[in-house]
Amino acid sequence: MALKAILFDLDDTLLWDERSVREAFHETCLIAAQETGVKPEELEEAVRNEARGLYESYETFPFTKMIGINPFEGLWANFTGGDQPEFRQLEQLAPVYRKESWRRGLLKLGIDREDLAEHLAAQFGVERRSRPHVYEETMDTLRQLQGKYKLLLLTNGCPALQQEKLDGVPELTPFFDEIIISGNFGKGKPDPSIFEHALSKLGVKPEESMMVGDKLTTDIRGALSSGIQSVWINREHKTNNETYAPDHEITHLSELDQLIAKF
Repeated sequence: MALKAILFDLDDTLLWDERSVREAFHETCLIAAQETGVKPEELEEAVRNEARGLYESYETFPFTKMIGINPFEGLWANFTGGDQPEFRQLEQLAPVYRKESWRRGLLKLGIDREDLAEHLAAQFGVERRSRPHVYEETMDTLRQLQGKYKLLLLTNGCPALQQEKLDGVPELTPFFDEIIISGNFGKGKPDPSIFEHALSKLGVKPEESMMVGDKLTTDIRGALSSGIQSVWINREHKTNNETYAPDHEITHLSELDQLIAKF
């Protein structure tokens, strides 16, 4: 059966989110280093660890896990979008979570500075928002596919935050026939229902579709369970430790041409 639609993940598939977060941490931790003498890399590690632990301690954690919102997105998200009551809880929690993550990280290194923690928490958001990195091949790939196939963006996350990421790269959105954000739908990848919803929006069958994403546990697992051809973009040559395997594996989006030709 001919290929009619291609579904794309957003973060670390089209947008280089990992780099954006890494650079935001580095620049923010440099401020702390200049003021206290702390090593930036040690503070980053401490804050990342404290943020994870704190994030998982909240009663909202099962919801954020289901929607697919990670702890480091929580460090700059405002959670103003989304209809579910959990988003209103997160909206209230966010300022406390941001400040407390940095305060605890500093404390781990022997620095008790609440004022500095508040400053760093705010600065991290500024730094992250100023870095909407896109992979160099993203636009060319989408340009080649547009008009030949139906294109859909399927991303996990908070609606307001994911929209903010898209607004940071305005030339990306016009390539897509549909954009689905898990926080709007109510469930995230790998739940089959969000994949079924995506296909229904495009009016195509699973066997006429392909899902391209970087995460085995969400993009690939969800596609496999939905009967959609799965393409794992593995730029960093990670080892697959899961019990399932993608239908295809690539290291660069330009390799999609060959896969499509063989579809």
